[in-house]
This record gives sequence, structure tokens and C-alpha cells, in this order.
Amino acid sequence: MSIRHFIGGAIVAGAVAAGTFGGAGTASAATPSAAVTVQGGHGGKGGHGDATAQDTVLSNSALVRASRAFVLSAHRHGNQRVTMVIMERSGVIRLVVRTRQAGPQTYESAKRKAYTAVAFGQPTSALAGNETIKQIPGTLVLPGGVPVIHKGFPIAGIGVGGAPDGRIDEAIANDVRAAIGH
Repeated sequence: MSIRHFIGGAIVAGAVAAGTFGGAGTASAATPSAAVTVQGGHGGKGGHGDATAQDTVLSNSALVRASRAFVLSAHRHGNQRVTMVIMERSGVIRLVVRTRQAGPQTYESAKRKAYTAVAFGQPTSALAGNETIKQIPGTLVLPGGVPVIHKGFPIAGIGVGGAPDGRIDEAIANDVRAAIGH
């Protein structure tokens, strides 16, 4: 388990301890991160000023809602033994949640589905026939990955792996996406 996984789990645990886990909440599902300012190549002279770029990421409250929706949906779909991974567009894993008795292979499956969904901005089930994408390392085109779209652009991918049928994985991922508001 990497430090990112530990921190993601700590965020969820902290939200639960603070009593914010069960509320419907009004916080935005996506909030901009800090703007990054880049100085032009000539020290700001010659018409090259500062450039500012914003990166939109899921808020911590959205991740808490995602965790809760995942557990409830996995239970509702027959007590599935699954893992969910939420990956930002940058490739950073923001959240990993596993249900009890999820197999060790479920993490890798969920991670690769999240990666594929955010990289291509489409559900992994829609990419199943694409032989080129299948050849790209790290991708997985089995059903269970859905992108989180903000203003027409994929900002995250939700991957679920481990159910006996990928359509169940995808239904759970869609429930999670609905819970975070995208």
C-alpha cells in the first residue's frame, strides 16, 4: 500500500469520524485546485507574461460520497466482493475502497479500468472493440470503468473490478459517479 492509498483512506476515515459521511452535503463535486503560474521564457519581457492554468479535481467531500455510494451499491448488487479506484486525469490515485473479501486481483482490474476511462473519456465497455487501445500498457477495456466529466473534459476515472460480470462492475461505477454529481 502506497502513501497515496493511506492518505485516501485517512481522508475517508477522518470524514466518517467528523460525522460528515452520511450527509447529503451541498459541496461541489469538483473544485479547482490551486492555480499554477508559469513565468514566460524571457522573464516576462517581450510580451511573454505569466500564464495561469487551473486543474479541476474532485473535492474531498465528493470522494466521501463516492466511498459511501460504492459500499451501498456493491451491497445492493448482491454483496459484491469488489474494489473501486478513483484516478485523477494526472494519473494520481485519489481513492481506493474495497469491500470485504475482495480478491487481490480486484485492485489491479479497478486501477486499469479507472486509467482507461479517464485517459479516453469514455466508459471502458464502449472501448471493448478497439484493438489499438487494448495494446496500450495499463489499459483494460472490460466493463467497469467510467469517466467523470467536467465541462466536457474527463477529470477522473472510476474503476470497479471483481464482480462476476463486468456489467455489475459498471453499474456500481455509474452509481458512484451519480453520487458525486457527474
